[in-house]
Amino acid sequence: MAKLTRGLPNISMEKLGSLNIAIRRNTPVASRCLWGLSSFQLDHVRSRTYATAVAAKALKDLNDRFRNELNAIKGAGLFKNERVITSPQGVHVNVEGYGTEMLNFCANNYLGLSNHPEIVRAGKSGLDQYGAGLSSVRFICGTQSLHKDLEKKLSEFHGREDTILYASCFDANAGLFEVICSSPDDAIISDELNHASIIDGIRLTKTKKFRYAHRDMKDLENKLKEAGNSRTKIIVTDGVFSMDGNVAPLPDILELAKKYGALTFIDECHATGFFGATGRGTEEYFGLPPGSVDILNSTLGKALGGAAGGYTTASKEICEMLRQRSRPYLFSNSLPPPVVSSAAKVVDMLMESPELVSKVHSGTNHFREGMKKLGFKVIGDPSHPICPVMLGDAKLTSKFASKMQDKGIYVVGFSYPVVPKEKARIRVQISAAHSKEDINRALNAFESIGKELGVI
Repeated sequence: MAKLTRGLPNISMEKLGSLNIAIRRNTPVASRCLWGLSSFQLDHVRSRTYATAVAAKALKDLNDRFRNELNAIKGAGLFKNERVITSPQGVHVNVEGYGTEMLNFCANNYLGLSNHPEIVRAGKSGLDQYGAGLSSVRFICGTQSLHKDLEKKLSEFHGREDTILYASCFDANAGLFEVICSSPDDAIISDELNHASIIDGIRLTKTKKFRYAHRDMKDLENKLKEAGNSRTKIIVTDGVFSMDGNVAPLPDILELAKKYGALTFIDECHATGFFGATGRGTEEYFGLPPGSVDILNSTLGKALGGAAGGYTTASKEICEMLRQRSRPYLFSNSLPPPVVSSAAKVVDMLMESPELVSKVHSGTNHFREGMKKLGFKVIGDPSHPICPVMLGDAKLTSKFASKMQDKGIYVVGFSYPVVPKEKARIRVQISAAHSKEDINRALNAFESIGKELGVI
C-alpha cells in the first residue's frame, strides 16, 4: 500500500485502504474518498490496484493448479514425504515422529564414515584453519591450498592427471558436456537410464544427441554408426545405475569406443570408495587399469564423507579447459573448507587401508542371500550394496516401507517418476558400518511384513 502513496497528497493509510476497496467494488464510496486527488492521481491509484489484483489472481491460479496436482500425486500413492532426522547420519538414526532409534538402510553412506570421529575431527580442523567458506568463486579468491591438495589426492586415487572440484556432482555433470562437445559437429551417445544430472548436462549442448537402450551394446554400436564422422564422439554412462544397482558393461563399451574413435565418460557416484577390490570403482571391478575411461565424474557426498561436492578427473588439458569454460565451476562458490578437509581424510583412509571395502562386500552378500532365501526378488549386481527389493505396486511399496519404519528399520519406497511405472521398489543400501546383527534384524522385519502383506 505504501507504494500507492508516492506522488499523492497527504492521505491516511486508512482512507487509502478504503479507496482501494471502493475502486475494486466500483462503488460511490470511491468518490467520497477521492477528495483532493487529481484525475492523474486517481488513474494512478486505479492502475496500481488493477495490477495488484491481476498478480494476486495469477498466484491463486498457480496455487490452485498445484494443489490439484499434489492431491492427484497423493491419491496415486506417489507422494514423497520428507522425514526429519534429528541425529547425525549413521547406521542408527533418530527420526522425528518415532520414539526409538532406527536402523538406517537407505543412505548413500556406504563406508559408514559420515559421522566417523576422525572425519568429524578433520572437518573441525578445516573449519578452524580455513574458516567456514570463501565467499567467492574459485578463479577470483576462492581457491585455498586444501582445494588443490584434495584435487591432487583424488587424481592419485583414480590414476588420472588432474581433478577439478565442483559444489556437487550434479554441477560437474551439468558443466562438462557443453565444454567437451561445443559444436553441432560433435556427438553424444548416452545410456537411456543415465542420471538426471547427466541428462540435464547433455540438454545444455547444441550438439547431436543419441540415446541407446540401457546397457544394449548392439544399439550403442548402431548409434555410433549414426554419429558417423563427428568431430568429437563421446559415450556417456553411469558406472552403477542407482535405481537398479546394475553395472555398465564397461569392457564392451571401451571396445566399441576404440572401434569407432569415441571418447568415454563414466559417472562413478555409486561406485567411488567402495566398489571394486579397493574402492576404485567400475574400472577396478572389471580388472581394467586406472585411466581406461577418458573422463570420470564422481561425488564427495556419498562414500567420501557424505557432505557435498563433486569432481571431474581426467587429463590435464580437459580439467584446465573446464576451469576456463565450465559455467557451474566459474559461477558457484568454492567448496567449504570443512567439507574439503573431511573428504581428504576419507581418501587418506582408503589409500592406507581398504578394509572398509571388504566389510561392504560381506554385508551385501549376507543381505542378498538372506532375501533370496526368504523369496524376495532383489535385482542388481550381486556384489553391489544397492539392493532393490522389487514389489511392483506403488501403494503396496509405500505401505511396506511404512510398516518397516514402524519396526525400526528406516527404508523408503521408490515409485514413479523416480522409477518406471509398475516397478516400485524398496531400495536397501548396505554400509560397512552395518553389523551382521543389524542385517539380520532387517531380514526379520522383511520376512514378517512380507508374510503379513502376502508378498512372500
